[in-house]
Amino acid sequence: MIDILNIVAALLTIAFGGFGFLAPRFTAGALDLTPDGSNMGLSEMRASVGGLFVASAIACLVIAESLAYAMLGFAYAGAAFGRGLSLVLDKPPFTKAFVYFLIEAVLAVWLVFANL
Repeated sequence: MIDILNIVAALLTIAFGGFGFLAPRFTAGALDLTPDGSNMGLSEMRASVGGLFVASAIACLVIAESLAYAMLGFAYAGAAFGRGLSLVLDKPPFTKAFVYFLIEAVLAVWLVFANL
């Protein structure tokens, strides 16, 4: 069962990252990060929101080891921590940011604790 849930988490990561990688304008709009005056934001979407997560999840599927999935979990933990800090300090739209926080936190908890 752990293996199946790990694969599901990796596939979800590829799907989420795929939007950033292949549709950075859509992703920027969904995250309220519409580019203004520069296309560097689109470059950042493709790199950090897209390619980084897509490549990490593909690596998990290829390596197929618990530690690989745990490392993906640590990446999600970092994202959840940053999002949580932002909720406190930056006051983004609460519902949207909290939903993203929950997704990141659930994936982090599952991937780290199920695989260490």
